[in-house]
Amino acid sequence: MENQVKTVRRQAGWTQQQLSDATGITRQTVILIEKGTYNPSLHLCLEICYALDRTLDDLFWIEKERRTDEKNYR
Repeated sequence: MENQVKTVRRQAGWTQQQLSDATGITRQTVILIEKGTYNPSLHLCLEICYALDRTLDDLFWIEKERRTDEKNYR
């Protein structure tokens, strides 16, 4: 799942460990989310948004055209 978590986390000056502490998940889970290999639950997405003071759209929105293109390549 493509997202902006890593970019926004870095802009906020946070480490992966700080984000994991703020959301109650492991640093390894943060790594997987940032890589796009782990699809977090809606609840976890919201926790990340609250921690980084951003919206779901800021962190997890994918344009429909991009999503469609990605499906066509799989």
